[in-house]
Parts: sequence; C-alpha cells; structure tokens
Amino acid sequence: MAEPTLIDNKNRSQEEDASIAVAEVSRELDWKSKSFIGSLYMGELDASMAFPFPEQPAEDKAAADDLIERVDLWCAEHVNGEEIDHTGVIPAHVFKGMQDFGLFGIKIPTKYGGLGLSQTNYMRLLSTVALHCGSTAATLSAHQSIGAPQPLKLFGTEEQRQKYLPMFANGSISAFGLTEPQVGSDPANMVTVAELTDDGENWILNGEKLWCTNGVIADVIVVMAKTSVQTRGSREINRISAFVVETKWEGVEVMHRCEFMGIRAIENGIIRFTDVKIPKDNLIWGEGKGLRLALTTLNDGRLGIPAIAASAMRQVADFSASWGKSRYQWGQFIGDHEAGADKLARIAAGAYAMETFAQFGAAMSDRGDVDIRMEAASAKMFNTELGWELMDTALQFRAGRGFETATSLEARGEGSFPMERALRDSRINRIVEGTTDIMHLFLAREALDKHLKLAGALFNKNASLGDKLKTIAQAAGFYATWYPKLWLGGLFSSFPGFSGTLGRRMKFVDRRARRLARTLFHLMALNGPKLEKRQLKLARVVEIGVELAVMALVASRAQTALNRGDNKELPLAEYYLGWAEHRVDDLFRKLSKNNDAAARKLAKVLLERAEPMPETLGTAELTPLPREFGSDLTSGRQEKRLAHGGTAPSPAKAAPKKAG
Repeated sequence: MAEPTLIDNKNRSQEEDASIAVAEVSRELDWKSKSFIGSLYMGELDASMAFPFPEQPAEDKAAADDLIERVDLWCAEHVNGEEIDHTGVIPAHVFKGMQDFGLFGIKIPTKYGGLGLSQTNYMRLLSTVALHCGSTAATLSAHQSIGAPQPLKLFGTEEQRQKYLPMFANGSISAFGLTEPQVGSDPANMVTVAELTDDGENWILNGEKLWCTNGVIADVIVVMAKTSVQTRGSREINRISAFVVETKWEGVEVMHRCEFMGIRAIENGIIRFTDVKIPKDNLIWGEGKGLRLALTTLNDGRLGIPAIAASAMRQVADFSASWGKSRYQWGQFIGDHEAGADKLARIAAGAYAMETFAQFGAAMSDRGDVDIRMEAASAKMFNTELGWELMDTALQFRAGRGFETATSLEARGEGSFPMERALRDSRINRIVEGTTDIMHLFLAREALDKHLKLAGALFNKNASLGDKLKTIAQAAGFYATWYPKLWLGGLFSSFPGFSGTLGRRMKFVDRRARRLARTLFHLMALNGPKLEKRQLKLARVVEIGVELAVMALVASRAQTALNRGDNKELPLAEYYLGWAEHRVDDLFRKLSKNNDAAARKLAKVLLERAEPMPETLGTAELTPLPREFGSDLTSGRQEKRLAHGGTAPSPAKAAPKKAG
C-alpha cells in the first residue's frame, strides 16, 4: 500500500496540522480502478465509462420487484408518516413488519440469514420506505449504511460475522458512534479512549458519542475510539480504532434523546461509555484502521441518501405537475404561466438528473471492481444540494398549501400532500454522512491526488535534495505531454455514439473538463500548499467537475434510451443539459470574480465584535435514560420510549398513500 502524502504547510496551526495528518493517513491510498469523475479533474472525459448508461440487469431487478411491491403496499397501510412525525415515535408494529420483511438485513448475505440483495435493490427498498416516512427510512439506512452490518461484512473476521450478522438479519438494530460533543468531522480531537488491559484480553472504553442515530435503541454500536498515538516524523497522529460494542454491557448508558426539525422519530442521542469492557476479538480489522474503515464503508453508505433524495424529488415532480394542471389563477392553470412553467421544468429535469446520478452510483457499486469514493461523495453532495433547492422551489409552487401540514389540509377537506414535512425531512441530507463543506474538501483532495503524488515531495520539508530533483524530473516528464493536451485535445475528441443535441453537449463537457484541469493546475502552481486555505475556490472547482459528470451521465442515459426507441427522456435531458451549461460557466466566472476576500475581511470584524458563547453544562448532570433495545421493539414494548421520547400517539388518521 502506498504511503500517504503529508504536505507541509507553514500557514497551518499545530492543531490544523494534526487534523490534516489524521485525515491523510486515514484516506484510501490506492485506487483500485480509474474514476470517471476523478478523470474529469485531469481533463479527460472517458465516455466509455458511462455509455451505454449502466442499467440494472433484468435478473437483479426481478430479484426484488415482488418484495418492493409488497413493502410499498404494507407501508401504505401501516406506516403513517404524518403520525410518526407528530408523535416522534416509530410504532412497534412498524419495527415488527420490517423485521418480518427482512429489511434489517437487505445486503447481508443469505448464508448469515439476510436477503443478500444488491446495492441497487437496497437503494430501491430504502427509497420505497422513504416515500411513506423519512424517519423509518433513516432508521433502516443508519443501521445498514453506517451501522455494524456493512463494516463487518467488509472488514470483520468470520467469527465476528457469524456472531453478529444473523442477529441483524433477524431484526437487531445497530448504530455508529464517531461524532462527539466537541468533535464533528475532525477526529484529531477525539477524546473517547480505549485502552488495552495488562493481560491483552480486553479493551476498556471511556467517552461519549453525540448524534448517534439509532443509538437510543441499538443492540450493537460500532464505536470509534483513540487507542494510541503514532509518530510520523515530527508529527504525532492519533490512531483511531473501531470496536463492536453491545449496548447491554455494563457501562453503556443513553444520556439523552435528541429532537430535530425533521425526521423527528429517529432514535438519536448521546451515548456514554464508562469503563466498558470490550473483548479483544471485537476490534474490527485492526488497531488504527477505524477511520479508514469508516471512510471505506461510507463509499456505499453515502449512496443511500442520493437515492432517497432522487425518489422523493420524482414524487414531488409528479405531484407538482398535477397541481400545475389543477390550480387555476388569472385565466390560466398555474403551470401554463411562464413563472410556473419554469419551476415545473426545473423540478422535473432536476429529479431526472438526481435519479441518473443515484442509479450510476448504484451500478458502479454493484460491479465491485470500480473505485467509487469520488462518485459516492459527489452523488451525496449533488443530490442533497439540488434536492433541497428543488424542494424549496416545489413548496413555493404549491404556495400556502405547501406551508400547511398535510394533517391540517386533510382536516379541512383538501387533498393532502406532505410538502412541508418533505422539506423538513430533506434538510438533514446536506449534513449527515459528511456535510457539503466536508464533501468539497474531500473531493478537492482526491481531485489533487495525481498532482500530489507527482509533485508532493517538493512541498515536503523533510524530503532530501535528491528526492526533490527526482520529483522534478518525473513531474516534468508527465506535464510536458499532459499540459499541451489540455489545449489541443479538443481537436481529436469525438463522441460517435451520441446524436444531435446530446453530442454537442458531450463536446461541451469535454471542452470544459480540459479547462477545469488547466484551472486546477494553475491554482495549485500559483498557490502551492496555501491552496488548501482557499476553500471557496476549491469548492467551485469541485462543483464544476461534479456538474460536468452529471451532464455526461444525463446525456448518456438519454442517448441509451433513444437507442432502444424511447424518446420520452429526451425533453428532460435537453432542458437539464442547457440549464447545467449555464451553471458550469457561472462557476468558472466566479473563480476570478467573487467576493471571497471581502467575506473574510467582514467575518474577521464580526468575530472581533462577537462575544464567545458561555460554556454549556455539558452532559455531566444528565440522568441516564431507561434502556430499550431494538430487538424489544418488535415485541411491542414502547412504554419506556414514550416516557422519554415525548407524547403518546394520538388517534391514528388516514395517511396519504405516500407521505414522503
């Protein structure tokens, strides 16, 4: 495995340097394949990686079609999204139903009792549940996307898999503990510690985890803890390890159940660990590999959110079209007014682009031989950002009825659609499993990977003169041919599989990809290590690459449909591609014409004037909550949860068939 590239930057503080170092050594260092999106940042549009557009094999689709239909019908009858949102509680019968369907083990291999379904079918099932209740889908997703099943499947020992995977397949619930009250996306400051006992048989865990989704009811939590410090040159780097922790063990306490503006029924809270004894066999993969485990697990885990967001937006787009053809104002249906038509076009075309990106990510994941770290992060970022923008647009199109709850609409005799709940539920998507800002930084680092591998030694103060001279020679050989191609490559580019407008759009993507690569190279050459401080410039560079990738995928999907005689997707694709061209060029303009420096200057003034927030009480005075485990929920025990989770359920109301 390659050594991580640790770039020295005299502009960093000691704390910043420590955080960067921990992140760098935790990256996946080797690329197991070429990345479609990564190639765009190097100026290459490899259409063969996206065309023909990868579609779900008929056999794989058939493996889940019947189950998805039955789950959808069951949800329509038993999963009342409005009621769950109102009470903040997922009823026990819903947990029992999901257990009976096997939904807690969708991707767990059949030999361990799971359904053994593909990533694509997993995303289809999540999306089906999410159309009825976001909280219920989030519970399933947290359990399987970042909870224990996936890391154990990828990195667990056979003994660990045999012990735990059948439990999860049978309905036991898992969670993931990384964030702490003072630690979000920066694990360098992690204070949760696990220490090996003198006899080497157990680890003793102490610390707290915040926003641990499913943690309040989990049977098992994958917990990240600092286990030692590693010295690399002059740096000391925390080694973070991952452990399987059973919540029934002594010393595991739920201190608080958090409440949120959306997905209100998720069992998310603060979990405290006090001298918890963990058998040595419950260490996953190996000491110091916890963060790399988390990042690798998230490659697949992040794909669930883009799928849910795309499915929700497709439902909203369909409803908006019906509403636009029903609401009559100023002598026309509101969808016929130019302002309304613009909103409908953006909602529908945006939903199409989101679907396209989610489906591509799922297909690449199911292949198993493709490196999807950038594809997964890009899909998560793109779909959640565009999804939020379009959800707001749809609510504006719905106007006052969009701001009114579905329960209130129904009570006064109007057809209900849970637009305001869909908006609230979708907002968290831009935060969980890596905020958009973190995705910008993650993707920027991966986009620069080739350059740093070629020229990184030039920025390393510990590199010898010989190493630097060797680096210059190697880099010069590469850039002498690569850089001219960025200017001349368009003379030889062609996309013979694409026709008409779609072919012209692909040529646009190709030209802008080469411009993007030149821009990134110029920024790196001019700024050196200081570039990492120009987060807004890097964010724009990242977004350009992602926009170009989605454009190519949308063109590929539409052309693939045309080739089989289906032209229904073409209007959606053509509108989206034209819209995206304007966004790409606007991002390029903002790289040089922006207000970034003024923002930094004003923020400095504002921070100087501001008073720091008073120290908070913290969790020291909290009283542990009564425990109820996930496996208890399926047998109907809710009393303890209601005691600390809010009011008892009000009488059930008829829910819309799909409650978003």
